[in-house]
Amino acid sequence: MPTGAGMALGLCRSIRRPTPESAPTDAKASCLYPNSSRGVAEMLKRGFQNGVVLDAMGNVAETCSSNIFLAKDGKVATPVPNGSFLAGITRNRTIRLLRTAGVTVEERTVTPAELDEADEIFTTGNAGKVQPVTRYESRDLQPGPITRQAAELYMAYARTQRVI
Repeated sequence: MPTGAGMALGLCRSIRRPTPESAPTDAKASCLYPNSSRGVAEMLKRGFQNGVVLDAMGNVAETCSSNIFLAKDGKVATPVPNGSFLAGITRNRTIRLLRTAGVTVEERTVTPAELDEADEIFTTGNAGKVQPVTRYESRDLQPGPITRQAAELYMAYARTQRVI
C-alpha cells in the first residue's frame, strides 16, 4: 500500500469517461481500463503520477485509478455517481465514516475549477485506501486536517475487520 506521502495529479486532456449508454461503466471493465492506461501515460509524460478524468459533460468524474474528494472551508465534496465511473467500496466507506464523525460530505457535480480552489484533495481506492494529493497541476497542497481524518478513520475501521 502507498505510504500516504502524497501524489501529484494533473487534469487529463486525452480521455473522458463514457456515458453508460455508450460503454459499460458499472465495473472497471474493458471500457475503463484502456482509457485509464492512456490517461496515466499522458500524466507521466507531464510529470504527474495520476490524472483527474472528466465525464462526458466536462465535470470531474474520478482519477485514472481512484475516486476523488476535495475539501473547501471544512466541507467535503466528491462527484455524485452519474453512471460514468465506478463509485468504489472505499469511497462509500470513507463517506460514511466522515459523516458519522460529523463532517459534511456532499455527493454532487464537481467542476474542474473547484479543484483549483480546493483547500485539500484526496483520493480513495482499494490499492491505496485514502491518499493525499500534494500537487494539483501547478498548485502545491498539504495533507490537511480532513484528509488526515479520513485516512485515520478508514485505517481505524480497517483494523476492526476480521479476515477469515
